[in-house]
Amino acid sequence: MKILVTGGGGYIGVVLCERLLAAGHDVRVLDRLYWGSAPLAHIRERIELVHEDVRAIDPGVLDGIDGVAHLAGLSNDPTAEYNPDANWQMNADATAHLAAACKERGISRFTFGSSASIYDGLGEGQFDETAEVKPRGAYSLSKFAAEQSLRSLAGGGFAPVILRQGTVYGYSPRMRLDLVVNTFIKDALLRGTLFLHGGGWMWRPLVDVTDVAEAHVRCLEADPGVVGGQTFNVVHGNFQIRQLAMLVQGSLSLHDKAVRLEDAPMPKINRNYRCANANLTEALGFTPHVTVLESIERMLKMLPLADPATLAHPRYYNIDWMTLLEDIVATHAGERSIWSVDVSAASVT
Repeated sequence: MKILVTGGGGYIGVVLCERLLAAGHDVRVLDRLYWGSAPLAHIRERIELVHEDVRAIDPGVLDGIDGVAHLAGLSNDPTAEYNPDANWQMNADATAHLAAACKERGISRFTFGSSASIYDGLGEGQFDETAEVKPRGAYSLSKFAAEQSLRSLAGGGFAPVILRQGTVYGYSPRMRLDLVVNTFIKDALLRGTLFLHGGGWMWRPLVDVTDVAEAHVRCLEADPGVVGGQTFNVVHGNFQIRQLAMLVQGSLSLHDKAVRLEDAPMPKINRNYRCANANLTEALGFTPHVTVLESIERMLKMLPLADPATLAHPRYYNIDWMTLLEDIVATHAGERSIWSVDVSAASVT
């Protein structure tokens, strides 16, 4: 099949492209390339790259496409709060427009990278896909709105699959160090101290980035009659933040690096929720399996540990990088913003 991956130059997107290529699929990537094209360099000769904004897609990008993995958009609470308007445009509106275009073109296979954060605020318990969610942040509200658009379009040959991805961790060529496990590794290496906000008792559903990519591939390859219109949580396990800190501390001790754990005040954004993963296992026979310990060891192997200060570079942090880009654009392009949509800039290479 030929698969369009929106956001294919991003943290999850690059890993998904690798997995699709390994499975023998052709890949076309659509990405605004906020983080440049370097993360795709190792597979650049094997993919088509469309440098375009998901909010202003040329319909021709769907020519010859058999399925779409839709990942483009802002990716967590802090980035959504950084620019709420752009967040809604990318995560909610663009998803609805892309899905409608796919249905019109007869493209049935469509996976959407939603978020398990829409379960936040429901209280105690472990929630499955039938839970009556009440999203409350800009990010989860936009993701849930996108889910509703997909459900309204499902049928008539269009078979979207909603993947509520847990808090993602692990190594990617477009590395992020602003995700909880990844952040702990960075803090352990740079400061030797991990701060447990509010004691670190909050729960999070965790999943490695390679397992997220695998879930998308499995759904794209599955019979649309089986997975179409379905919602699946994508979770390896539920962990308290304190547990994750201890796992990082223990792993670093095996590398002769002492790490302290210290309590810290509760953060302004306090997420606390757990998710079940049984639906994905029952429907597709796939259960995310990469453990936190395995992922930690891979990150320690792949990150530039010879010069740990490199880990402080803004490219690894979404908010820092976007702020830097805004400053650069403001300096060289006057009133133009990184959030503007320049349709004329679109190109296929």
